[in-house]
Amino acid sequence: MTSAGDPPVGDGELDAEFAEMVRRTGASIGALFLLGPDEELLHLDLLCGAPAEFAAPWARVPIAAPAPVAVAVREDRMVWVGSQEQMARSYPRTAMVLPFPLALVAAPVSGGRRRGSLLLIWPASRPPYMTARERGNIASSCRRIARLLEDADARGRGPDGREGPRVVAAGTGGRGGPAMAAADFAERLPGGSCALDLEGRFTYLSSGACELLGCDAGLLLGTLPWQSLRWLDDPTYEDRYRAAVISREPVSFTACRPPGQWLDIRLYPDASGISVRIRPSGERSPSAAADVRSPRAPAPARAGRLYQLTHLAAALTEVVGVQDVIDLVADQIMPAFGAQGLVLSRAEAGRLRITGHRGYTRDTVERLDGLPLDTDFTPAGRALSSGIPAFFADPEEMRRIYPEALLISGKQAWAFLPLIISGRPVGCCVLSYDRPHPFPAEERAVLTSLAGLVAQALDRAGLYDTKLELAHGLQQALLPRTLPRIAGLRVAARYVPATRGMDIGGDFYDLIRLGETVAAAVIGDVQGHNVAAAALMGQVRTGVYAHATLGASPDQVLARTNRLLTGLAPDLFTSCLYAHLDLGRRRVTLAGAGHPPPLLRLPDGATAPVDLVPGPLLGIDPDAVFPVTEFPIVPGMILAFYTDGLVETPGVDLDDSIADLAGHLRAADDRDLELLIDDLLTKGKAIGRRTDDIALLLLHLEGDRARQGQPGEPPW
Repeated sequence: MTSAGDPPVGDGELDAEFAEMVRRTGASIGALFLLGPDEELLHLDLLCGAPAEFAAPWARVPIAAPAPVAVAVREDRMVWVGSQEQMARSYPRTAMVLPFPLALVAAPVSGGRRRGSLLLIWPASRPPYMTARERGNIASSCRRIARLLEDADARGRGPDGREGPRVVAAGTGGRGGPAMAAADFAERLPGGSCALDLEGRFTYLSSGACELLGCDAGLLLGTLPWQSLRWLDDPTYEDRYRAAVISREPVSFTACRPPGQWLDIRLYPDASGISVRIRPSGERSPSAAADVRSPRAPAPARAGRLYQLTHLAAALTEVVGVQDVIDLVADQIMPAFGAQGLVLSRAEAGRLRITGHRGYTRDTVERLDGLPLDTDFTPAGRALSSGIPAFFADPEEMRRIYPEALLISGKQAWAFLPLIISGRPVGCCVLSYDRPHPFPAEERAVLTSLAGLVAQALDRAGLYDTKLELAHGLQQALLPRTLPRIAGLRVAARYVPATRGMDIGGDFYDLIRLGETVAAAVIGDVQGHNVAAAALMGQVRTGVYAHATLGASPDQVLARTNRLLTGLAPDLFTSCLYAHLDLGRRRVTLAGAGHPPPLLRLPDGATAPVDLVPGPLLGIDPDAVFPVTEFPIVPGMILAFYTDGLVETPGVDLDDSIADLAGHLRAADDRDLELLIDDLLTKGKAIGRRTDDIALLLLHLEGDRARQGQPGEPPW
């Protein structure tokens, strides 16, 4: 048996393979990201060549994020970025938190299923391209890592659920000579010499370094320079160290040791650590200001926190709806600050309505939902009225001011962040902890800044959701709620909005009953994805309906509707396809206006687009003519009307896409038309993240096949 604290089976093999791969490729930094159980997030599992704190902005990466590690998994391909300029062009959010000269590759790790992504980073000194041999070696390493992960899963001890990344040594070790000889060598050099490990901690100081730094070696060994030397407590200096670790290139800067001694500091990194040379500066740096910071001024945020804030700020600019804001706060901001609980509320009608939460029971959320904005039950009211965040490091602090609030959730520490824009309360974000949690000044400053960004994102998302709801209501009102029942005709229809934008468009469909055995089917697409397109769509649908019910032929219906639209002089154009179905005479008559041809599937399975001669788009030429196509009804045949959102894909020929859709229709089961629509939508070219909406109308013309007689030539 194994205890809960035992490492997962195969950790040793996985670590060894990962470290060897980093060494073999010559990468300075390596990282292994694994997919979580829901396959929506990548979790950083292994790291080599850098401290875990460096990777905080990428500890959890959404699979949909515009980042190389996510793209590698999502598109199942190797992603190469050869320079910082290419990074800024292709992945601007990643470039914001990796502003260093470097090259990187992200490769998918997959076996029986996709497992995650491998990230390798090199200094910019390497060639800005990859050879076929390098790609092959990296792909082979990814396959070996995938097999090790599968073996671990088979034993029931895979790495899923591991908390935080594990740092793996590259195994290069130090390359110096005997310790005493090295120390004597350093002592003989002018100035000072010291060494840092990759975590940034002092591992060696010469006497000259101690003299120049003004501190004994015993007080500095094992510490971080920007923590043990107050005059280095500035994110600028920490950033220079980060640049050295990530770029693996020498870095230099000038710092002032109070009261006025300027020092030139040079960093020389490699895979085992950083050698530091310190010399008195020949002249005062003209760009450096004297250290006049008040001893009571708050300490600046660490460079790592600043990069983290930049990363989260970039992510917040990309959210669209309120749920996106909730997911981002829960998936990235909560883990970044080690929180276990989240309550995100919006100010609505004088009350705080909870829109999202994590780590709380339903009963707790119900008790907190709907509190007045000026509530004194929790600190949220005071935080909103004052605009000042409230931090409670332990239950005793909360008990002194809000004794009742302490009894609700059982949490042990809280950060109440008011979300305010121009003095207007937007809501409140509460981060909570299962154990007491001190909030250093640096963390409070970052959380306060982050609250302003969340407020902007939440307010913008709320406005978007409101517009979306209105647009969706308009769209549904303009589309038919039900389609008429006609003997001998099975019908199914679907409208699918675009996955980006206002979720509204000009696609429409309709089935018009013209008699006991006569009907008209129509489908169309108004250019655009906004309220104007939807409004014009309503006018087109009304015009077609009116002319159809007056008994006009298909070409006349389109011609009269075209003259109506031309008179309205719209800025948008409309495609349309109109079919007259006479089930008694067993004839179909079609006319089109710049619309893709319908697909026809015969009872024997033969499927192809109808050979239709389309007229021009509606609303352009008032005297346009719309040719008519006629063919017999074959009992059991299916007609599929669709808009171009189902078949248009950038870089793919439209005829090929239509032929591909015909192939799916040919092989599909037609016993349930709703399921058939699901199948066509899933297997069509325009799946996933669509930029256009889709309308789809299926007509199954039933009948007695024994009476069908000679159907004639198919219309293609």
